[in-house]
Amino acid sequence: MPKKVIKLSAHKIAWSYDANAERQHNVIGRRIAEIRTNADLSLADLSGLLSKVGVKVGAAAINKWEMGESAPSSYQLFAICAVFGIRDPRAMFDSTYSSERPRLNEAGRQKLLEYERDLIDSGNYCIDLKRDAKIIQYREMPVSNLPVSAGTGAFLDEDSFDKVLVPTDSVPQGADFGVRVSGDSMEPNYQDGEIVWVQRCENLTPGEVGVFLYDGDGYLKVYEEQEPSPDMAEQFTDSLGVLHKQCILVSLNKKYDPKVVSPDAVFVIAGRVLN
Repeated sequence: MPKKVIKLSAHKIAWSYDANAERQHNVIGRRIAEIRTNADLSLADLSGLLSKVGVKVGAAAINKWEMGESAPSSYQLFAICAVFGIRDPRAMFDSTYSSERPRLNEAGRQKLLEYERDLIDSGNYCIDLKRDAKIIQYREMPVSNLPVSAGTGAFLDEDSFDKVLVPTDSVPQGADFGVRVSGDSMEPNYQDGEIVWVQRCENLTPGEVGVFLYDGDGYLKVYEEQEPSPDMAEQFTDSLGVLHKQCILVSLNKKYDPKVVSPDAVFVIAGRVLN
């Protein structure tokens, strides 16, 4: 029985696709970064979620996907879709394919495909990658690998920072480093696990949010001042007889009492929170 010969020149491609152009524009990597950022997930968070669907990949490898230095395999790509609830993998190339796309039967899918081909063949509705591509710029920022406490207090080691690649537009201008929130005392403005960006400074204006080192612990709090009580006035009076204010660290969550800074303890303002 003679073999059926298929002429490639006569075969019609289902939809327009240019792998080289998409690779050059890092389409998949940018989509992963976009979806992850919109979901407010860190690289480590996404790594943990992927492990639950059978993909063992570290944060560094995911970062390489997003930077376009490598690309996920087909199984890894489908795992990403599963994690984010994306039913149509084409959403990784084009955000118009949402996870809530209606479910069609075979005849309906065929009609949809035919209509898609007609639109592509017309040449009027094709995506111009060079024009429409949004290039995400990244920068390397130091982020403390120990959380700053927003509740009970955790030691903030200023010498223990990891270099992390983050989207440039996610870092406020003037930020010097980032720290992770731990606890709920700064809710609703700052959530547990969130990175806050800090500008180094030695002084704050009352009402500003800052990062503090107080008696060996690290805190994220609102900075306030008060008149010292009469029995402590002498400790806040300098050699010229000027009475200085006493610092208070205030939580946004009202279930936590303000922390009055003792004049006998080591207290350092590490910086001003910018986000």
